[in-house]
Amino acid sequence: MTRSLAFLVTGIAATLLALPVRAADPVDASGPGQLIESAANSMLKELDAHRAEYRKDPKKIEQLVDEVLLPHFDTEYAARLVLGAHWRTASASQRERFIRGFYQSMLRNYGSALAEFTGDRLKVFPAQIAPDGQRATVRTEVRRSNGERVPVNYSLRKTDSGWKAWDVTIEGVSYIKSFREDFGAEIDQKGLDAVIERLEQGAAPASQKKGA
Repeated sequence: MTRSLAFLVTGIAATLLALPVRAADPVDASGPGQLIESAANSMLKELDAHRAEYRKDPKKIEQLVDEVLLPHFDTEYAARLVLGAHWRTASASQRERFIRGFYQSMLRNYGSALAEFTGDRLKVFPAQIAPDGQRATVRTEVRRSNGERVPVNYSLRKTDSGWKAWDVTIEGVSYIKSFREDFGAEIDQKGLDAVIERLEQGAAPASQKKGA
């Protein structure tokens, strides 16, 4: 299992190659716990029904993630935290390209791992909501193929458009913190444009290369 299990993307040719149109079950975003559990169940239901097709063409996994998960992930907020001080000095174009490139890179490099994910390997615990009701943590547990159980926690915040996830912590390691350290060092050395171009070309973020 890779560390990408927590995370999260057309033309005439793509349409002709695509599966028949199928709408995944709607996600219940009324609360943080409901969001994580219903999103996972929606993904798993579709994977279980058409797993052979997704294994054959991982690109279809990206379409599924786009439909089910992307609307409920705060990509801009996450990117802002990853870039840290570099976000403040980045242009609007650089910010937009980084958000899109980072997300697409993660999907290209690890989205196919979802094709092997099954419901019996995931357990979702009740959400822990902050006293102000604006932030929450949803703890889950993922069972690896060797039986080992791995804690995967999701950080969410309440936005004007509902609850959205912005970070994933796996075995105590925050994706936001890990990526911020890696990208910060790379940007200091090579510049933001070089990092964005690397992501747009399909390279994996440095932290993903270290994934288990």
